[in-house]
Amino acid sequence: MKRITTALVCALLSTFSAFANAADDPAVSRLSWLEGQWSGSKDGIESEERWSSPKGGALLGIHRDFKDGRMVAFEFLRIAGSKEGSTFYGSPMSAPPTPFRMTEQGAQRVRFENKAHDFPQVIEYWLDAAGLLHARIEGPQNGKTVREEWQWKKVAP
Repeated sequence: MKRITTALVCALLSTFSAFANAADDPAVSRLSWLEGQWSGSKDGIESEERWSSPKGGALLGIHRDFKDGRMVAFEFLRIAGSKEGSTFYGSPMSAPPTPFRMTEQGAQRVRFENKAHDFPQVIEYWLDAAGLLHARIEGPQNGKTVREEWQWKKVAP
């Protein structure tokens, strides 16, 4: 019983420590420009992405795609700090989350990479001068680099 209690306490302290480190990550706080509801369309697919405010060391997001009024894809998103650095976690269609480490950050631009992942290996977001949010993914497919890009207009704070 004592071993179980000790193991439980160690696990809880480890979890608390990870969240405490995340709350101190200033890189996550500087992503407040992502906050809000964004919407756009491309190639007959309507999409929307919603991001929370950076609070408690993390931003939470959700992405949905629609075609002919029906949802055809969705993804749960999270950007959080950790002892390894700020990380984007993508979970398309409820798959286990895949981590992408932050490799670049500007005033209104951020880049995440995971070279061990099949596709994508790079995820980028940036806000342009007109206030449009852009997202780009890229990585190898069939021996060549493939890039996909979206742009969205802010529809709600």
